[in-house]
Amino acid sequence: MKILGIESSCDETACAIVEDGHKILSNVVATQIPFHQIYKGVVPEIASRKHAEWILPVVRKSLDESGLKFDDVDAIAATNRPGLMGSLLVGLSFGKTLAWALGKPFLAVNHMLGHLYAAHLENDIPYPYLGLLVSGGHSIIAKVNGFDDLEILGTTIDDSVGEAFDKVAKFYGLGYPGGVIIDKLSKQGNSKAFSFPLPKLDKGDHRYDFSFSGLKTAVIHQADLFLNKGFEKTPENIAASFQEVACQTLVSRLMRAVEDTGLKTVVAGGGVAANSRLRELLSERSDLKCIFPPLKLCGDNGAMIAGVAYHFFKRGDTSPLSTTACARIPQFKRGLANLEAFGRR
Repeated sequence: MKILGIESSCDETACAIVEDGHKILSNVVATQIPFHQIYKGVVPEIASRKHAEWILPVVRKSLDESGLKFDDVDAIAATNRPGLMGSLLVGLSFGKTLAWALGKPFLAVNHMLGHLYAAHLENDIPYPYLGLLVSGGHSIIAKVNGFDDLEILGTTIDDSVGEAFDKVAKFYGLGYPGGVIIDKLSKQGNSKAFSFPLPKLDKGDHRYDFSFSGLKTAVIHQADLFLNKGFEKTPENIAASFQEVACQTLVSRLMRAVEDTGLKTVVAGGGVAANSRLRELLSERSDLKCIFPPLKLCGDNGAMIAGVAYHFFKRGDTSPLSTTACARIPQFKRGLANLEAFGRR
């Protein structure tokens, strides 16, 4: 089965065609980064307008690269949650209209399920495993029992890790996107230059949770207090020290989940899964099997949407054309994920 997947939840206009949930026949991503750099962050109005301008050419290019025609596609899928409402509506409306015009089944897909599925596109990964979803909007540890069956263990109580990267980069004028730039700068700095505080969420329900607001505040407003003797306050040292603490925070909570669940396979997903230091820290763990998506699949892309949609389609679970977009999802509850959070309608 060949699924055409559309992703437009933020500032990437993407379309891919995936066969049987694994074989990527095409994967086209049009990035809007140059249009948002001047503002040091994504401007929703600009993002939605660019999606409307680019969606048709991107879909056509995806078809051309696959060598297929519309009639060769078995179903159409699109992201419907969460994300920027204007951006979501462009891709979702286009996908539903395309499905209606072609007489094809339509499938709405939760963006976060896509990120956790991205590593499956090039790997055969048995369930269950521990999923680490880290992006600009979410920081989640979950026991993944199936492609849409997630047991939430921990999440952020304030900022997501990707948001913290972007805000630190913006404050120091490092550029946009912040995560990529901090990662590059960190290679020229010393992670021991600053002793930024690790968040202390050690007890009860917060055993697996993250908090990045305190770290962000320390890096932005109190950096001088944490500068160690013999080091300079340079952008490179700030980037290296901040990134080290942020990644150690992610890994420390994840290791608690590993110890408590006994699961030895960890699958990462989301934009921050491309971070080189996070990959090093997890790859150094000889007791774990750590699986990352290739870098091209860490960011937003249509292939991850098409991959998830294949499994919905395979079990006969399609979406009505009345399906709408949802910018936000309810706060996560520990235990089995409810339909409001990970559902598609």
